Amino acid sequence: MIAHKVLFREEQIAAYARASGDMNPIHLDEEFAKSVGLPGVIAHGMLQMSMAAIAAARAAGGPKRLRKLSVRFAGMVEPGDTVTFVADEVSPGKLQIKATNQHGDVIISKGSAEFVSGHGA
Repeated sequence: MIAHKVLFREEQIAAYARASGDMNPIHLDEEFAKSVGLPGVIAHGMLQMSMAAIAAARAAGGPKRLRKLSVRFAGMVEPGDTVTFVADEVSPGKLQIKATNQHGDVIISKGSAEFVSGHGA
């Protein structure tokens, strides 16, 4: 089992918005996010998935071995949340991916990854 713990910060979320081109105000503007029923600014799902990919790559023995990664977003991540991403090998070449925040709330569920086993990557 490999765990990757991340403290999400407003600066990181804003930097991801600029890098990805996803400038949706729910990720950048506290007042706007609240006006649409969110608790405040939330992190991009793909930013969360990239952190899950780090855990998966480590569990697979390196990023070049990853072949497939999928997740179900089950909760929101707000600035200040610490999320632990876990990749656990469940069978040869297959990982289960999960993520929970500091309160134990599920952030990512039904995650999985496939990777090339051995030295053939």
